[in-house]
Parts: sequence; structure tokens; C-alpha cells
Amino acid sequence: MSTAIKETQFQFPGQQGFYKGKVRDVYIFEQKLAVVASDRISAFDVVLPRPIPHKGQVLNQIAAKFLKDTSDIVPNWVESIPHPQVTIGKRCEPFKVEMVIRGYLAGHAAREYKAGKRQLCGVHLPEGLKENDKLPSPIITPTTKASEGHDEDISKEEILAQGIVSAEDYAILEKYTYALFERGTQIAKQMGLLLVDTKYEFGKYGDDILLIDEIHTPDSSRYFYADGYEGLQEAGLPQKQLSKEFVRQWLIKNGFQGKEGQQVPEMPQDFVDEVSERYIELFEKITGEKFQKAATQNLEKDIETAILANI
Repeated sequence: MSTAIKETQFQFPGQQGFYKGKVRDVYIFEQKLAVVASDRISAFDVVLPRPIPHKGQVLNQIAAKFLKDTSDIVPNWVESIPHPQVTIGKRCEPFKVEMVIRGYLAGHAAREYKAGKRQLCGVHLPEGLKENDKLPSPIITPTTKASEGHDEDISKEEILAQGIVSAEDYAILEKYTYALFERGTQIAKQMGLLLVDTKYEFGKYGDDILLIDEIHTPDSSRYFYADGYEGLQEAGLPQKQLSKEFVRQWLIKNGFQGKEGQQVPEMPQDFVDEVSERYIELFEKITGEKFQKAATQNLEKDIETAILANI
């Protein structure tokens, strides 16, 4: 049975801090970050009890590929990938917003629309849309970047009014976000997929704005299969998708939507295995490459050794 890493608790020479995100363990050094993509899985901004074998490897390797494939659009934070679940890169000062961009009415946007809302993060949505319909053009619906708890929808106007990001920097973030989404859409199309929505995070390294964190992974993005999309929409049927939405739907069916007082259900082993296979399926589908499962016998030690050799 595969070993999965739920968390790491290393202590490295020169380490200045540690941050545990929903999925990543971040080791902070003077100029660098060492980021471990754990096998934790989150939904509704809550980390679920069971880790998913190979999920961290899938996320780290997809992100590495797409950061490299978009480096002509925007420079990014990555310096090296010394282990399938580890990225070493520049220590940036993150902007406190996530740049969410949507090409289709899906997920959170569809739920808000169904509830009668026609303004999402200050962006007007037209009448007459069905869930999973393509939007007239991609829209940016930012969220605040919460250190704990839920990220919150916020408009461009609120971001600027509150001074969260300067007008000059926000214009650059918008430009990068649209360009990255267009590139991601083109890559997905070549693989028979539709990039439905995704998010990008940016930070400053000195005076330079860099793309940070992950991009175009199943944790940060939603994909539909292009084949059959139109027929399913016309029939009013759910789209076949590669994303975490099926995990969210399983949680909803089991009485959990991240609301106060709700108990997080524990996934049975067969569903954990299914989630793992779905992540591997997305890796192979979006990259066009065969997934090579990394050795997991000494996973924690191998990760620690890889970081030590590169800090």
C-alpha cells in the first residue's frame, strides 16, 4: 500500500520559519523557500482527515511543468525541483489576493448564480445562463488570501480602495492573469480538455512581480472534457470533469459543506483510492505524459534529504 505524507515537521540549518498551508508545508530561509507538496486534500477550505497517495507528486509535477511552460509570459519563483514532491524557489512577498479567473459558469460561481446573484466580485453576469455554460468572455473574480479559514470574494474596486494592491501592480496582475489563462486554455485544448476556471498567485521579489505557488493543477483549476461538452449542456446533464469538484460533491452528499458545526466525514479506503486515481488521470490527461509513481518506502526521509542538499 502506498505511503502518503500528511505533514512534515523538519528542522533545517538556517531555517527562519515554517508555514503549514492547506496542502503545502513551507520551510522559510533568508532568500529561499522549500515547499513540500503534501498528500493532504482540502475542500470548502477544510483539510480532510485522510491523505491521498501520490497527490502531492501530481500537484508538484504539474505545477513545475506549467510554470516552465509559461515562463515566457511571466517570470516565476522556481529554482529547482529536487524531489517529485519538493520545489525550491525564491522567497517572495505574496500579494494578499488570489487572482481567480473563470471561462465558464461552474462551481462557486454557478452556486452564487443559482442563488440569484448577478454580480460576482463586482463583475456583472448576464441573465439566462445555465450551470457550466461558457461565459461571453473570461472574468476575473478575485478572493482575499486568508492565512486561516475561508478566502472571501472581493472586487477589484475593494482591493484598490483598501490598498491591498496598488493600482499599478493590480494592472500587471490582471494582464498576467488573462495571458496565463489564454495559454492554459490553449494547452488544455491540445489535450482535449476545457480549462474552466483557475487561480493564480503572485508575489514580489525585490521590485519584480513573480508568479508563485502552483498553476493549472486539479487543486487550483477545473477542467471539462471537450468531447461531449456541447451534448451534455444541451441535455442539461453534468459535465465530465477533472477537478476536486467530485470530492466536494461527495462531501455535500455526506452532509458537509464547511459550515460551522458540521462534522467532516472520513473518506473510506475505496474512495481514497478513487481520488488518487483521478489525480493521476488528470496528470496524464493534461500533460500527455505517463505518470511515474515515485518510491514511497522512505518518502519522508527522501524529502528531507532533497531539501538539505538544495538550501
